[in-house]
Amino acid sequence: MTDSKPGMDIFLRCYADSSNWTSFVGTFGYTAPELAYTKKVDNKTDVYSFRVVTMEVILGRHPGELISALLSSTSSSSSLPVTVDHWLLNDVVDKRPSPPVEEVGELEVVVAVKIALACLRLNPQSRPTMQQIDRAVSTKWPPLSKSFSMITLGELLGHGSETS
Repeated sequence: MTDSKPGMDIFLRCYADSSNWTSFVGTFGYTAPELAYTKKVDNKTDVYSFRVVTMEVILGRHPGELISALLSSTSSSSSLPVTVDHWLLNDVVDKRPSPPVEEVGELEVVVAVKIALACLRLNPQSRPTMQQIDRAVSTKWPPLSKSFSMITLGELLGHGSETS
């Protein structure tokens, strides 16, 4: 007699070869949302994961709260008093390292966050490719049009006036 419940071994043997079973490979919180229903891995899922890590470095913590807020603000029809669009970039970046003091450093942070936010789009087809990301990072961007401390996430998402 085994320690397993009667019938469990029969259940496992019957369904061990089942094509209905899928296994998840990856780290929850870093995988693209569409993997939950498509199970299809491609370069767009890689882009999503890459930028989750990028946002984690910039924020100093996993961007789960930010991603959830972005998703709820895009799917919500009601206007919240303080939406992600109004969050200041300066308030969400990691405060542990010294903030960028030169305009060039500030511009690099703005560009990195702008690109990262594009990579976190819910629709995989609207995310940039790694080639497009490489081009954007290599591009000579114009100086910031406003103070770093006044830039909102909405502006970086393309919902407001341009900052660079």
